[in-house]
Amino acid sequence: MIEIRDLHKSFGSLHVLNGVNLNVEKGSIVAIVGKSGAGMTTLLQIIGTLDKPDKGQVVIDGQDVFRLDETCLANFRNRHIGFIFQFHQLLPEFTALENVMMPGLIAGMKREECRVRAEKLLADLGLAERMAHKPSELSGGEKQRVAAARAMFMSPSVILADEPSGSLDESNKNDLHRLLLEMREKFGHTIILVTHDKELASICDRVLEITDGVIK
Repeated sequence: MIEIRDLHKSFGSLHVLNGVNLNVEKGSIVAIVGKSGAGMTTLLQIIGTLDKPDKGQVVIDGQDVFRLDETCLANFRNRHIGFIFQFHQLLPEFTALENVMMPGLIAGMKREECRVRAEKLLADLGLAERMAHKPSELSGGEKQRVAAARAMFMSPSVILADEPSGSLDESNKNDLHRLLLEMREKFGHTIILVTHDKELASICDRVLEITDGVIK
């Protein structure tokens, strides 16, 4: 599903990635771990096409993503990659339903089609009674499930999660662990996550450690 070849990224004189090579199989869950500042989030952002490498190649589902122009790259990102962030990144002025609909609206889908799909995803994640609530009215675990529904909206090939359990208490962490496994089992998502949570890493198929800008 994902092929990464000789990936390099620097910020000024700081070399963050120093020739990362990685293959990720379709339908697998992969954890990337390491010390803070090791380049984990930078790698995830490059895989998600939110940042560009100084050198190297990223191929997702057969597409060499950085050969695309900016418009095509944005469309590819919207349709093929879903994101779950540590602090949810939900739009506070919109309801849970509207937040989940957003990727479809950006892609030009009809509003009613988006609404029906978003309602089903939220119901599948146990949030049928919370659709009309805004993020400020939701618990941390509920916000993370809304974020997961939004990430899944376009049926992406890949889900990328940056410290998805970082802001959750123990109970909600366990719920998130189950949710990630269900996303893979029910929908076949390929999931890559950055985490310092050893329990979360332990449920993954592979755990990769970044040290000195390369994967051990």
